[in-house]
Amino acid sequence: MQVIKYPERKAWEEICKRPVLDISSLEISVNNVLDEIRENGAKALKHYTSQFDKVSIDNPEVSSLEIEEAIALIPRDLKDAMLQAKQNIEKFHARQLEQTEIIETMPGVRCWRKSLPIEKVGLYIPGGTAPLFSTLLMLGIPAMLAGCKEVIVCSPPNNEEKLHPAILYAASLTGITRVFKAGGVQAIGAMAFGTTAIPKVYKIFGPGNQYVTCAKQLVQKYGVAIDMPAGPSEVAVFADATANPVFVAADLLSQAEHGADSQVLLVCSSEQLIEKVIQELSRQIKDLTRGAFASKALENSKIVLVKDEQQAIELLNEYAAEHLILSCKDAEQLSEKVVNAGSVFLGHYSPESVGDYASGTNHTLPTNGYARTYSGVSVDSFVKKVTFQQLTKEGLKNIGPTVEILAAAEGLDAHKNSVSLRLREIMANG
Repeated sequence: MQVIKYPERKAWEEICKRPVLDISSLEISVNNVLDEIRENGAKALKHYTSQFDKVSIDNPEVSSLEIEEAIALIPRDLKDAMLQAKQNIEKFHARQLEQTEIIETMPGVRCWRKSLPIEKVGLYIPGGTAPLFSTLLMLGIPAMLAGCKEVIVCSPPNNEEKLHPAILYAASLTGITRVFKAGGVQAIGAMAFGTTAIPKVYKIFGPGNQYVTCAKQLVQKYGVAIDMPAGPSEVAVFADATANPVFVAADLLSQAEHGADSQVLLVCSSEQLIEKVIQELSRQIKDLTRGAFASKALENSKIVLVKDEQQAIELLNEYAAEHLILSCKDAEQLSEKVVNAGSVFLGHYSPESVGDYASGTNHTLPTNGYARTYSGVSVDSFVKKVTFQQLTKEGLKNIGPTVEILAAAEGLDAHKNSVSLRLREIMANG
């Protein structure tokens, strides 16, 4: 990791940059695949699955028998752990359901807003280098709580033309029955445009590499919504002299192991702690099965020494991390100054991994600085808010003259007339 000591403010923009592929070549490659899927449907889907996943699949939909066989393969302790995670996620997200409240803005004028489920949603579950079955819980549970009528899942198959058993078990836990063996850009295209094998959806959810993220952004041109530009995972940690270097190193590696294009950032107010964290990183990485991924990610990562926690929090707000860990004294008090982050973890005993799996909060979060403007996935992500209004005759008499004046001032006579004609009818009939 690159160590930067006491950087000037003008250097912060460079510090906050994420590792990215060449955007121009990336978009060309992704667009080519999407165009093929849009024009040739299932045929193109099969072709790209063969090219990228090295398997030939005629029917990508997972059968009920495959799901039953997969469930039988899951060990009891993993089933229990996944069930506990489901219960916590469900408990947290269920409280996000809103009751409709009718507001009378003036006598006879009633307005309200109602949450209605998005009818058709598609969940993308990464499964290439790591089968992220936890992501299926994070997306499937709020989708079902929201009441979405059709929920489908796409995930890349392994070289045996199968999905990881835990992904299928997670689907069964959430009540999702339609799961497809399709990954990468071709899966995003299939859900966006629809094929004879995979139905079209209205909104696509789920994280992925830069190709998947690019595909999600591009399909928006065709009227398909997405949750957010959720790309390669990242974590930022603020650590002061009270932090445990063993814990800090473990937190950095927990995100670095996601993939070579992940990034971690350590902002520290103690030079001595930095030295200890670097030593711990070297020691712990040797024992990781995904140490090669973590090592590559650390090459793209930085450690920044700052003079105090105020400067640290200003830099971290500029960075706008997907995950932010405050491993410091008075973490809860410092958290009041956080304005840009996907999810925040307070204190020395709140590892980011807990949020990734089972605390109850959602781990599908904005990356690449999008935490400045996007929220993480919630029940709200699976609904749209529709407003309603109802006026009585009294209500129209009360508000009508105001609307007539406003419409006339904008020169919109038809708008004015739609009110004026009704007011005349009311006055004529008493």
